[in-house]
Amino acid sequence: MKFYDAIRKMSDISFDVDRAARLELEWWIIHRQRAQHPPGDLEKALADLQAEIYHVPVERLLEHGRLRAEAMTIRDTKAEIGGVTEADWIRINELLKESWRSLAKAVKS
Repeated sequence: MKFYDAIRKMSDISFDVDRAARLELEWWIIHRQRAQHPPGDLEKALADLQAEIYHVPVERLLEHGRLRAEAMTIRDTKAEIGGVTEADWIRINELLKESWRSLAKAVKS
Protein backbone atom coordinates (compact mmCIF):
# COMPACT_ATOMS: atom_id res chain seq x y z
CA MET A 1 0.00 0.00 0.00
CA LYS A 2 2.93 2.36 0.65
CA PHE A 3 3.93 1.98 -3.00
CA TYR A 4 0.57 3.19 -4.29
CA ASP A 5 0.36 5.87 -1.64
CA ALA A 6 3.68 7.26 -2.89
CA ILE A 7 2.45 7.12 -6.50
CA ARG A 8 -0.79 8.85 -5.54
CA LYS A 9 1.09 11.67 -3.81
CA MET A 10 3.17 12.31 -6.96
CA SER A 11 0.29 11.91 -9.39
CA ASP A 12 -2.18 14.45 -10.64
CA ILE A 13 -4.76 11.65 -10.97
CA SER A 14 -6.68 10.72 -7.86
CA PHE A 15 -7.28 7.02 -7.22
CA ASP A 16 -8.19 4.76 -4.34
CA VAL A 17 -4.85 3.64 -2.87
CA ASP A 18 -6.35 0.74 -0.91
CA ARG A 19 -8.21 -0.57 -3.95
CA ALA A 20 -5.12 -0.26 -6.16
CA ALA A 21 -3.07 -2.21 -3.60
CA ARG A 22 -5.74 -4.94 -3.45
CA LEU A 23 -5.84 -5.14 -7.25
CA GLU A 24 -2.03 -5.40 -7.36
CA LEU A 25 -2.14 -8.29 -4.92
CA GLU A 26 -4.96 -9.92 -6.88
CA TRP A 27 -3.06 -10.02 -10.18
CA TRP A 28 0.06 -11.22 -8.38
CA ILE A 29 -1.85 -14.11 -6.79
CA ILE A 30 -3.46 -15.03 -10.11
CA HIS A 31 -0.06 -14.91 -11.78
CA ARG A 32 1.52 -17.19 -9.18
CA GLN A 33 -1.45 -19.57 -9.09
CA ARG A 34 -2.25 -19.43 -12.81
CA ALA A 35 -2.94 -23.16 -13.06
CA GLN A 36 -5.92 -22.63 -10.76
CA HIS A 37 -7.42 -19.84 -12.90
CA PRO A 38 -9.11 -19.92 -16.29
CA PRO A 39 -7.46 -18.22 -19.27
CA GLY A 40 -8.07 -14.50 -19.27
CA ASP A 41 -8.06 -14.00 -15.49
CA LEU A 42 -4.53 -12.58 -15.40
CA GLU A 43 -5.02 -10.18 -18.29
CA LYS A 44 -8.31 -8.97 -16.76
CA ALA A 45 -6.69 -8.48 -13.35
CA LEU A 46 -3.84 -6.48 -14.91
CA ALA A 47 -6.35 -4.33 -16.80
CA ASP A 48 -8.45 -3.82 -13.65
CA LEU A 49 -5.48 -2.33 -11.82
CA GLN A 50 -4.76 0.18 -14.56
CA ALA A 51 -8.46 1.03 -14.84
CA GLU A 52 -8.44 1.97 -11.16
CA ILE A 53 -5.33 4.10 -11.40
CA TYR A 54 -6.18 5.93 -14.62
CA HIS A 55 -10.00 5.97 -14.44
CA VAL A 56 -10.25 4.40 -17.87
CA PRO A 57 -12.88 1.78 -18.74
CA VAL A 58 -11.37 -1.66 -18.28
CA GLU A 59 -12.40 -2.65 -21.81
CA ARG A 60 -9.89 -0.14 -23.21
CA LEU A 61 -7.12 -1.74 -21.17
CA LEU A 62 -7.64 -5.39 -22.05
CA GLU A 63 -5.01 -5.31 -24.80
CA HIS A 64 -2.48 -3.96 -22.29
CA GLY A 65 -3.40 -6.77 -19.90
CA ARG A 66 -3.30 -9.43 -22.60
CA LEU A 67 0.14 -8.43 -23.84
CA ARG A 68 1.61 -8.12 -20.36
CA ALA A 69 0.11 -11.47 -19.31
CA GLU A 70 1.53 -13.11 -22.43
CA ALA A 71 5.01 -11.82 -21.57
CA MET A 72 4.69 -13.17 -18.03
CA THR A 73 3.44 -16.52 -19.26
CA ILE A 74 6.32 -16.95 -21.70
CA ARG A 75 8.86 -16.19 -18.97
CA ASP A 76 7.24 -18.50 -16.45
CA THR A 77 6.63 -21.38 -18.85
CA LYS A 78 10.13 -21.27 -20.30
CA ALA A 79 11.72 -21.04 -16.84
CA GLU A 80 9.74 -24.09 -15.70
CA ILE A 81 10.93 -26.22 -18.62
CA GLY A 82 14.58 -25.40 -18.44
CA GLY A 83 15.30 -21.77 -19.11
CA VAL A 84 14.48 -18.59 -20.91
CA THR A 85 16.47 -18.13 -24.11
CA GLU A 86 17.77 -14.89 -25.57
CA ALA A 87 15.05 -15.16 -28.24
CA ASP A 88 12.44 -15.51 -25.48
CA TRP A 89 13.74 -12.37 -23.76
CA ILE A 90 13.55 -10.48 -27.04
CA ARG A 91 9.93 -11.57 -27.49
CA ILE A 92 9.11 -10.72 -23.87
CA ASN A 93 10.65 -7.28 -24.33
CA GLU A 94 8.60 -6.69 -27.49
CA LEU A 95 5.39 -7.73 -25.74
CA LEU A 96 6.07 -5.49 -22.75
CA LYS A 97 6.89 -2.48 -24.92
CA GLU A 98 3.67 -3.00 -26.87
CA SER A 99 1.75 -3.48 -23.63
CA TRP A 100 2.92 -0.14 -22.24
CA ARG A 101 2.27 1.57 -25.60
CA SER A 102 -1.25 0.17 -25.49
CA LEU A 103 -1.71 1.49 -21.96
CA ALA A 104 -0.49 4.96 -22.98
CA LYS A 105 -2.84 5.00 -25.97
CA ALA A 106 -5.81 3.93 -23.84
CA VAL A 107 -5.09 6.56 -21.20
CA LYS A 108 -4.63 9.36 -23.76
CA SER A 109 -7.81 8.59 -25.73
